[in-house]
Amino acid sequence: MDVDLGDARSILVGFGAGAVVLVALYSLVGLEDVASALSRADPWLVASVCVVAIGWLFAWAMALRTVLSVIAVEVSVWQAFLLFAGATFANNVTPFGQAGGEPFSALLVSRTTGTEYENGLAAVASVDTLNFVPSITFALVGVGYYATQFTAGDRVELAALALVALALGVPTLAYLGWRNRRRVSEFVVSAAVPVGRTLGRAVPGVAPPDEAEIRGQIEGFFAALERVGGDHHKLAVALSFSALGWLLLSLSLWLSLLALGHAVPFAAALFIVPLGSVASITPLPGGLGGVEPALILLIVPITGVDAGTAAAAAVLHRGATYLLPVLLGGSATAMLEANNVHESASD
Repeated sequence: MDVDLGDARSILVGFGAGAVVLVALYSLVGLEDVASALSRADPWLVASVCVVAIGWLFAWAMALRTVLSVIAVEVSVWQAFLLFAGATFANNVTPFGQAGGEPFSALLVSRTTGTEYENGLAAVASVDTLNFVPSITFALVGVGYYATQFTAGDRVELAALALVALALGVPTLAYLGWRNRRRVSEFVVSAAVPVGRTLGRAVPGVAPPDEAEIRGQIEGFFAALERVGGDHHKLAVALSFSALGWLLLSLSLWLSLLALGHAVPFAAALFIVPLGSVASITPLPGGLGGVEPALILLIVPITGVDAGTAAAAAVLHRGATYLLPVLLGGSATAMLEANNVHESASD
């Protein structure tokens, strides 16, 4: 996958904007308080946060491998891990989280496995959709626990209402979109063709898309989604891996707080992590500068820790679940692409 100068520049601008937001955020919380909390962190528990984060990547990689097998694309466990690490890298360096990274992830899957692009996109989109189910389920469990054990504050009640809205709204939109997929397909074609032709006239070397080709790719995408949804056994297996991944993500935050000397109820992490991840749809790479303040705003009222400790926990958790996957995923993408180029040259 070639990244042109414009892509690299936009990525750098995004990271720069995210860094500015983070500096402002931690300055507001108090850099000395955050540094003081981090200086007291247990190094063994911090290391365990990184190990748990790798376990999360592996669990979701197995979900991707399971979904790929439904559409007759077989990959090894190691290859699936590299593919998902690469997909996570794409999500973390592009704006709007998964929405921005999916096209690049699908291209990586397509080039690595030799499958059609629409099959790769369907697999990636299916995993992202499956991941929504256990995230909302675990968050509702966390909300239920707090509703019975503690008196919720205004912020917690607002977060709970937002969670309920997500639990009802997203499945409803997905259902309506699926029921009306023919109309969705026609809308995409009618929008993509004029835009593509405009780009073809304005940008040298860019060929305008063929309407029949676009229509065929969209139909192939929906057909692949139907195959994934039709295999209930493998769907259940993929959901199990997805649930395991969310448990590990929640464990990462819980361990981050424990490393700072605060043993909070695990239900708090089950509630905080899925809600905090919603902020990844911000127009910054991987939600950088969006997820961190969301985590702090949730951690403080739900766990009762001070803002400095909450910000330090966000540093540890995001370091393991954002920065570490960027490093691993960037390396994985480079390895896969080098192998793709080698195989292309050998043909």
